[in-house]
Amino acid sequence: MSRTLKDYNSPLGKPNWCAGCGNFGTDMALKQAMAKLDLDPDKVAVVGGIGCGASMPYWTSCYNILTLHGRPVPVATGIKLANHDLNVVVLSGDGDAYGIGMEHFIHGMRRNANIVYLVGNNSVYGLTKGQASPAAKKGFKSPSTPFGSPDPAVNPIALALSSGCTFVARGYAGNPVQLSALIKQAIEHKGFALIDISQSCTSYNKLMNHDYFLDNNYSLEDAGHDSSNFESALKHAFSVDKKAIGLFYKTEREVYEDNQPQFKNGPLAKHDITNVNVEKLFEEYSV
Repeated sequence: MSRTLKDYNSPLGKPNWCAGCGNFGTDMALKQAMAKLDLDPDKVAVVGGIGCGASMPYWTSCYNILTLHGRPVPVATGIKLANHDLNVVVLSGDGDAYGIGMEHFIHGMRRNANIVYLVGNNSVYGLTKGQASPAAKKGFKSPSTPFGSPDPAVNPIALALSSGCTFVARGYAGNPVQLSALIKQAIEHKGFALIDISQSCTSYNKLMNHDYFLDNNYSLEDAGHDSSNFESALKHAFSVDKKAIGLFYKTEREVYEDNQPQFKNGPLAKHDITNVNVEKLFEEYSV
C-alpha cells in the first residue's frame, strides 16, 4: 500500500498555530517522511510534552499522547520498551526539551533509547507569551528578559554529541523537503535520533524570520562534512558565525531495549499474561 501525506492527517481537524508558525513546516515534513517510508499509522506512536509544537501529536492519525511539560522522553521510552514494533516519535519545543526536560533529554541519549526526538527551536516559550527559552542567545530581549537574557544559550548539538547520541542533526522548518529527508533517516536509524529544528515564531520572535535563517544557516553537505567524523561534528556544533544544517553525526551502538533482561522473551506487549496471578502480586506488594 502506498500512503500519502493525507493518510497521516488527524480526523479532528487542522492545526491551530499562528499564521507563519514554523510548526507547519515540521508537521508537513514529518508526515512526508512517514509517507515515503509507507508507515502504517497504527505502527507509529507520536508523543508530545507541553508547548505549541508539542501539541503536534494531536494533529496526526497515529497513536498519540500529550504528556507533562518536559516529560515526553521517558513516556516515549516506556512505549518503545513495551512494544518494539512501534516507531516512536517525540515532539517538543526548545523550552520543553532543553529547559524543564533537560535531564530526560540527556538520559534518553545516554541510554540510547530507540526513539526519534524532534525539537522545534525558536528561542521562546511561544505558548506562554514569548519568554526567553534556554536556547535564546545572551542579550535576547523578551517579556521575561526585558534587559536582555543574562545567560548564554544552550548548545543542543554539542550537548547531544557529548551525551552519546547516536544520530545528531539540525533541520530548518522553512525547508520541509530537506527536513523531511532528515526525519526519514532518523526514523530508519536504530537508536536515539535528535533533530534540532530551527524555526520561526511569528508572534513573539520577530528577529528570527525566514530571511534571518537564510542569512545565518549553512549546509553541512556543502561544507563537505563527513557525518561519521565525531571531531568534525563537534567543530561544526560550535560554529559561531552561522548555524550548520544537516546531519552532524551518526553511529551505531546497542539500543536500550536490547540490553534489558526483561525482554529476553520479547517485548512486554507480546508476553503471555494469561496465567499471571494478579491477586498474588497484590498480596506481595500490599502494605
